Amino acid sequence: MSDSAPAAADTPAESPEPPPEHPLVVALREGVTGLSGVTVTESRGMTLAHIPDAGRIVDVCRFLKTDGDWEFVMLIDIVAVDHRDSEPRFGLTYTLHSISKNQRIFLKIRVPGGAAVVPTMTTLWSGANWMEREVFDMFGVRFAGHPDLRKILTPDDLEGHPLRKDFPLGNVDVWPEGADTNVAR
Repeated sequence: MSDSAPAAADTPAESPEPPPEHPLVVALREGVTGLSGVTVTESRGMTLAHIPDAGRIVDVCRFLKTDGDWEFVMLIDIVAVDHRDSEPRFGLTYTLHSISKNQRIFLKIRVPGGAAVVPTMTTLWSGANWMEREVFDMFGVRFAGHPDLRKILTPDDLEGHPLRKDFPLGNVDVWPEGADTNVAR
């Protein structure tokens, strides 16, 4: 009785084929010149695309808006997250919707904390104006080329950005001097 198993060299090793690329990755590589490193994941019916170069986000959105195969014509939201202890510090997610295909896509980028500047989307969607102003006001992320980048939610004299994780907590009076704070009578 032999204790040895058949030698592995006797059977040819089959290398598994790599999984096919997501159609969105292929389309972006072909439709946006010089764009590389995009990864796409799908989870729970959501499509998330990670765009490694934040400066190319307008090019990506322009392609997805105008290309007949995608038609993501509506910008639903722009949200930000402060990853205080890591670099790049800020994460931005753009939610796009294709009305004709009834699909949504989430485009994620990361922006360094020291130079938190991203190109504006107002050239593609005028509704991005207020969304970008909110992200600027709450996180301090600037949008290059924005037509009216100023505070939208907090008083002009409030220093800092309230949703940054390093914003000082407590005893910050957000009501302007002399304002009636008891509005529910």
